[in-house]
Amino acid sequence: MARKNLDLLLTVEWKDDSVVMIDQTKLPNKLVYVKCTDYKQVADAIKKLVVRGAPAIGVTAALGLALAAQQSKASTISELRTDLDAAFKVLRATRPTAVNLFWALERVMAKAKRAKTVEDARNAVLSEAKKMWEEDIQANRQMGSFGASLFRDGDVVLTHCNAGSLATVAYGTALGVIRAAREQGKRLSVIATETRPVMQGSRLTAFELQHDGVDVSLIPDTAVGHMMARGAIKRIVVGADRVLRTGHVFNKIGTYQVATLAKRHKIPFYVAAPLSTFDFESSPDEVVIEERSIDEVVKVGKKRVAPKGVRIFNPAFDMTPPELITGIITEKGVLKPPFEKSLKAMLG
Repeated sequence: MARKNLDLLLTVEWKDDSVVMIDQTKLPNKLVYVKCTDYKQVADAIKKLVVRGAPAIGVTAALGLALAAQQSKASTISELRTDLDAAFKVLRATRPTAVNLFWALERVMAKAKRAKTVEDARNAVLSEAKKMWEEDIQANRQMGSFGASLFRDGDVVLTHCNAGSLATVAYGTALGVIRAAREQGKRLSVIATETRPVMQGSRLTAFELQHDGVDVSLIPDTAVGHMMARGAIKRIVVGADRVLRTGHVFNKIGTYQVATLAKRHKIPFYVAAPLSTFDFESSPDEVVIEERSIDEVVKVGKKRVAPKGVRIFNPAFDMTPPELITGIITEKGVLKPPFEKSLKAMLG
């Protein structure tokens, strides 16, 4: 199924008792939607980056669990919980770094555990997943309104990877801030990095911003320092896959380099992340950095561009320490350093 002329890109939604999502592996050449009728298809879609971006992964996993509940043949609540537990484990194992995935699954499972009957559990799980879908859009809009005040009319803003509508249900985190600033009448231009090796910047961010009529330019990842040195960039905003209570940010590989260069050139570096992306328990050395397929590095399309036998490292994420971060934009306000102290104050 495919749709045309969307005013707002909806990355994922529940429709006709199925989970429907944009196939992001087909962008920017085709805007195609895929329909998942089984939770294993949802898990496969998350693993293969059909859907990606921490908030979108979380909501998609929740909807996948709802799909498992709807399709279970269980006649007792005990049988249904067994089926949901099996689906929970499959969905949980898809991506190790984005904390929204675990947060979303655990939140939905908590509703299932409180239910007394099979029907109550099915309804509760689907209702909670749909609620999270709505909350994601609302949180992004609130984040955008807080973050927009940090940007000035005429700013040229750099972003890395994709933290827009395509990384969330809709509206976006980092790009949501840019979207909100534009809604306030501020004229912003965006410079997007290619974001190798999967090219989320060129394939997704550039596509999304063009789709929304935003002035966007694309640069190689290796041109970031050059553009900063020339004074071409006034602000930076990125998303996050996990934020620790200490303010350590885990985001797409290359973010650390961008933040380091921003510090060198005295350019404000902001992170936009909903509170569902925060990990209040882990220390920096406990977070698992996902290693992805070497094919992402050694191939362009189907053509191999590296010699066989060469050793490959393909980490999907890196960690940016808090001393490089100007502020973290959330749906409850903007956190300033020291982040652990300001986070405690925000959350009471």
